[in-house]
Amino acid sequence: MKFLDQVKIFIKAGDGGSGSPSFRREKFIEFGGPDGGDGGRGGSIILKSERNLNTLIDYRYQQHFKAKRGGDGKGKNKTGKSGDNLYLKVPIGTQVFEEDNKTLIYDFKKENEEFVVAIGGRGGFGNTKFKSSTNRAPKKFTKGKMGEEFSIWLQLKTIADIGIIGLPNAGKSSLLASITRARPKIANYKFTTINPNLGVSVYNDKELIIADIPGLIEGAHSGVGLGIKFLKHIERCKTLLHLIDVNEEDLVNSYRQVRKELGKYSKELLKKEELIVFNKIDLIDKKELIEKEKIFKNKIKKKNYNISTMNKLSLSKIRSILTKYAS
Repeated sequence: MKFLDQVKIFIKAGDGGSGSPSFRREKFIEFGGPDGGDGGRGGSIILKSERNLNTLIDYRYQQHFKAKRGGDGKGKNKTGKSGDNLYLKVPIGTQVFEEDNKTLIYDFKKENEEFVVAIGGRGGFGNTKFKSSTNRAPKKFTKGKMGEEFSIWLQLKTIADIGIIGLPNAGKSSLLASITRARPKIANYKFTTINPNLGVSVYNDKELIIADIPGLIEGAHSGVGLGIKFLKHIERCKTLLHLIDVNEEDLVNSYRQVRKELGKYSKELLKKEELIVFNKIDLIDKKELIEKEKIFKNKIKKKNYNISTMNKLSLSKIRSILTKYAS
């Protein structure tokens, strides 16, 4: 699945229909009075959040959206038909910004939220509205108001139950592919993942949304590497799975490096529940693994889990542990 997390779109709500300048015309009625109806309201543009969407890719090729115009009023005091509202679907976690891409308008956090982002124009008045005791046959009518039109930015901050974080090449994509149906790009070099990947894991009838966040390096909080662009996605993950390649020379340093970047970006990230997982244990001698674990626990004093994406038993165990974090 292709991932797009930011897009600029132009939206225009429908214009209101014009009022009618009609006069009553019937057989045997020589001077019928005004009977022009009002114009219909233009359609509004409404954003609606959908749980089954994980990307803004639908807006990559179509970036202009226009709602229906209201119908014109007619004789016999018939009001014009209101224009249909235009609904645009966005993923949960989408933020709506003004054209400056800085001023937040709305933040979608739940499923089926609706936000009227552009209001349709009001319909014009027919000549009936202008009839008075001194003007029995008004010809005056008004045109409909223009619907709102402007550009907005949509930014997606991924919302997932579990966000897999760690240094580049820690095996995040491999883990995601092993415990979900996601098929991220996997290779033995840094920054294979340049966009967040999402997968869904179902275990004991519980559904778990897991995000593979691109690797963090020193200076990420200030834009180094893939930087801030992807740190924002971590904010919307409920729990963090900190994946560490157990073959790294200094596991404590690897762990602290990622935590340091999280803290510099936002102290709130350090408050999230965290699972520490040592990966690639099939590539290390058992005695060395025990020694590395001992050093890590003495300095970090946190529990860790050991896995290998090549070992189905360890994967089943970690899936079971993650299940308790399901929505």
